[in-house]
Amino acid sequence: MPFVALLAVAIWFLVRLPWAGPVEITAAAFLAAYGLTPVARLIALGWGVVDNPDARKTHHTPTPKLGGVAVVAAFVLVAGRHVLADHEMLSIAICALVLMAAGALDDTRGLPAWLRLGLQGACAVAAIGAGVRLNVFPDATGAAGMAGDMALTLIWIVGITNAYNFIDGIDGLAAALGAMISLLLAVVAAEAGQPALLAACAALTGALLGFLPHNLRPGRAASIFLGDSGSGSVGFLLAALAIKEDWAEGDPLVALTAPVLIFSVLIYDMLQTTVSRIASGRVRSFRQWIDYTGRDHIHHRLSAVLGGPPRALALILTLALGLGLSALGLRRGSNGQAAIFLVHGGLILLVVEILLGAARRVRSQGAGDPAP
Repeated sequence: MPFVALLAVAIWFLVRLPWAGPVEITAAAFLAAYGLTPVARLIALGWGVVDNPDARKTHHTPTPKLGGVAVVAAFVLVAGRHVLADHEMLSIAICALVLMAAGALDDTRGLPAWLRLGLQGACAVAAIGAGVRLNVFPDATGAAGMAGDMALTLIWIVGITNAYNFIDGIDGLAAALGAMISLLLAVVAAEAGQPALLAACAALTGALLGFLPHNLRPGRAASIFLGDSGSGSVGFLLAALAIKEDWAEGDPLVALTAPVLIFSVLIYDMLQTTVSRIASGRVRSFRQWIDYTGRDHIHHRLSAVLGGPPRALALILTLALGLGLSALGLRRGSNGQAAIFLVHGGLILLVVEILLGAARRVRSQGAGDPAP
């Protein structure tokens, strides 16, 4: 089947029109990623690039990495013509390839966390220099407002890139959540009449969906993981594509709230783990924060509460879809409506956190331990 998929993509490249539609692009990227993933798996096995199980991980057998190479390769191959036609998109794609290569090197030999973070920052600066940035501060603020927008953009891109990396902890979650986010961004691009952005989001959606059958196999363990080659590069792509175009002209709160809602599960997980680790004393410095790994992310906690990763996956995707859909109605909304939606999303996530905390205390008491 993977060979047939690659053959179909090769035929598509020979006969397709210069500007294919989003459905066609999504299908081509799906087939490309579906066919390339087994190739990446064979390379990973040949080079010994495998993720070995340990106490903090959920898998039980050594699993090849480098799945992200297949995903990013499929994205670039299918979206290539559209990427080359847009200066900002070209910058985003080149930065994603750089992060994919660095991630593959990290998967193979290991890189220090500070170096990975520095590369993410450099790629974010490159994207900002190409014109990819949030527009939150009004034009009247002048240079100070522009500097504020650039600082927020840097925090956004680096933060979302790492948040996506953190969420990659159970089979299918990162790929499925990434596909959902990119699909929502594609809907926004279609409504806004942005063909290059629509093509890129459609290609990324298809590439992640094409990887998913290899990473999420009911009743069986994943045959391959995204690895750092995928989590860093795909996270960067999602973060940059989300702010490539303005969500709302002249409404800064809408421009900021809409992408925050679409990425709210990722943001919540990063903030929750950071606060809990600092409060408990497990993290006492920035160096410890970037190096720390643990089983306290939302997918770990929901798996424990709900009885396994499949139910946790379903709930996280449902939660992300519900909050993400609310952002689509904001494109023509006002700042007041944006504030209401933002509070609404925060309250939903607060309820989730309260329920998880209550479940943790019940389990602790049931095991004979004092409740925290």
